[in-house]
Amino acid sequence: MFRIGDFSKLSRISIRMLRHYHDVGLLIPDHTDDFTGYRYYHAAQLMVANRIQVLKGMGFGIPAIGQMLTEYGDEESLRKHLVIQHAQMKEEEEVLQKKLALLQNTILRLGKDRGSMNYDVILKEIPERYVASLRDVIPAYDQEVQLWSRLEKETGDSLQLANPRYSLAVFHDEGYKDSDVDIEIQLSITGTYKDTEHVRFKKVAPITVASAMLTGSYALLSEVNVSLANWISDHNYEFDGSMFNIYHVGPATERNPDHWVTEVCYPVKKS
Repeated sequence: MFRIGDFSKLSRISIRMLRHYHDVGLLIPDHTDDFTGYRYYHAAQLMVANRIQVLKGMGFGIPAIGQMLTEYGDEESLRKHLVIQHAQMKEEEEVLQKKLALLQNTILRLGKDRGSMNYDVILKEIPERYVASLRDVIPAYDQEVQLWSRLEKETGDSLQLANPRYSLAVFHDEGYKDSDVDIEIQLSITGTYKDTEHVRFKKVAPITVASAMLTGSYALLSEVNVSLANWISDHNYEFDGSMFNIYHVGPATERNPDHWVTEVCYPVKKS
């Protein structure tokens, strides 16, 4: 039997944390002296302590570790926990990478001419178009590529692209959403086609928009929106429909975000 201090050295877990594990029922001492209150651990508990440290190092919280310890002999159950944790951490990694990219971009822009943050806004009419359209609710904005993949899968190489080729995404939600976003993608085409399971072919009426060109990562979108909002307000216009982005150069054809060219469009009408 080992007193808590010796077990702490052997397990490389602090005394404070061993006491916490005891309090929450994660690692209970083999014996506690009723008179002195001293905690004593058995050598066999070092294996449990090591498992706790490994699972903690993988990012599991105490409730999950407690459950996994009871299922440690069940390889399939353990595998499910690990696979789920791996998927969650990959999502967290993607979020972190976006934050790092935004930080890096902001650092690079520090000290540069603040006027460069102003974007030229123009009023233009998008003419009537015949489009292949696919609309669905997807988990998040950055998963829009799912829709383009589905459109390509259902139409193959049968579509005759129009000139100019408007490749765009319409954002139908009333406001910004963190998840479950309603997006419609449209591809301007010529000819006539029959609807597929998810793709609809339709005419889109002409529409007047205030637009600004964004060159670079979508992390700069907020700056573009500032310029658009100021222009719309200053020129006595108001919103008149769902905003959309026209992708002149996008992720589908260019891997480097610095080379993306996106036309941000807000349908407007005179106030």
